[in-house]
Amino acid sequence: MPIATFGPNAVDWETRIDHDRLRTQRLQRLREQLDKSSLGAVLAFDFSNIRYMSATHIGTWAMDKLIRFSLLTRASDPIVWDFGSAAKHHQLYNPWLGTTTAEADADPHAPHHGAVKPRAESGARAGISTLRGAFHPDAGIADEVAVKIKRELEKFGLLGEPLGVDVIELPILAALQRAGVTVTDGQQVFMEARRVKTADEISLLTQACSMVDAAYDDLYRFLRPGVRENECVGLVSKSLYDLGSEYVEGVNAISGERCSPHPHVFSDRLIRPGDPAFFDILHSHQGYRTCYYRTFAVGSASSAQRDAYVKAREYMDHAISLVRPGATTADIVSVWPTAREFGFPDEEAAFGLQYGHGVGLSIWEKPIFSRLVSLDHPEVLEVGNVFALETYWPSADGIGAARIEEELVVTPEGCEVITKFPAEELLVAGPRYIGVNGPLATARESQSHLNTPAGRGEATS
Repeated sequence: MPIATFGPNAVDWETRIDHDRLRTQRLQRLREQLDKSSLGAVLAFDFSNIRYMSATHIGTWAMDKLIRFSLLTRASDPIVWDFGSAAKHHQLYNPWLGTTTAEADADPHAPHHGAVKPRAESGARAGISTLRGAFHPDAGIADEVAVKIKRELEKFGLLGEPLGVDVIELPILAALQRAGVTVTDGQQVFMEARRVKTADEISLLTQACSMVDAAYDDLYRFLRPGVRENECVGLVSKSLYDLGSEYVEGVNAISGERCSPHPHVFSDRLIRPGDPAFFDILHSHQGYRTCYYRTFAVGSASSAQRDAYVKAREYMDHAISLVRPGATTADIVSVWPTAREFGFPDEEAAFGLQYGHGVGLSIWEKPIFSRLVSLDHPEVLEVGNVFALETYWPSADGIGAARIEEELVVTPEGCEVITKFPAEELLVAGPRYIGVNGPLATARESQSHLNTPAGRGEATS
């Protein structure tokens, strides 16, 4: 049975996303990875890891500020330190932060109901980090963070155990070390927990892709000579926000000669007749991201552009055909070209062009597919992995390229592609031009004289 796509609303007449189950299973997976590790606790400053651990969110405005943090120990449930008003909101509307399944974390004087117990202290607390250095260093904010963390480690008898941290500012690191806390890398605990998606995560990722399907349909109808790349970004962003997107992380809009080499950033370039144009749409639906490329020809496609697309599609299809449980990332990248085959001196210089990456609460997650690392360090694919595969091929004329990306879910039988906007052939967008002899071909050169025998310099009788 194919993966179902639900409406974004919750309803009483159909089982859709079970958010209680989503929260519980994510925390369970994280706790399992913590238990497998040598760490006593994990501390998160990264928004995606905080959300995975605690199911809290305060919007996207603060994602780059490292101002909030959350802690999970072997003996307690998550604690989130947040802006004072956000912490108050969590206390009112995030009841799961007020309960625990850990005996050491529970209120011994409160009545218990099964495995879930009231906590001795709320897991929603006011706290703030250093605002990435904006606070005066002498204000002692970093030391206050360390005091909060040390208190919990001492409370649960874990001060002598290593603390795993995902990302950290140097003043916070120094303050924790002064407080006697041994800090080490905790990112792998989070990444391994997030490697395999739960059923609800897969549903949310599929819903996120369905929203991009719709945005691509709008974009296909909009593309024509004279529109600018930034206008395409605006159109796609509006389409997604109208559909309920939480966050449009980015829209890569690349056209014409900007396609090769790929600059990875949109501009205000005007799209011209016969241009190749490829796009990557990255947005968040209830936290779950997309990474989803499509390539178009505007008005018509040259033979070089068509050939580049065929090549990129072949590499994509060969890779997808190998995806199944037990296959490895090395198996996938082995069917992709080497960097030198498409004009780069080595795999580091070509990184990200023939590529794959996990997709979840962020991009890029595990597993990673690249000839740079995967042949020597292969990762085994498992049921429930969700990842994107990306291929790229420059056109022989030197001014264009094709870029395709599909998102896949590994299933017991193989895989299912959840990015559904058509991509098996190069699509031609924009107006159809009518000549005196009828419609102009959509497969033609953008320079008009190259479409006539005389213009090509061919002998005529």
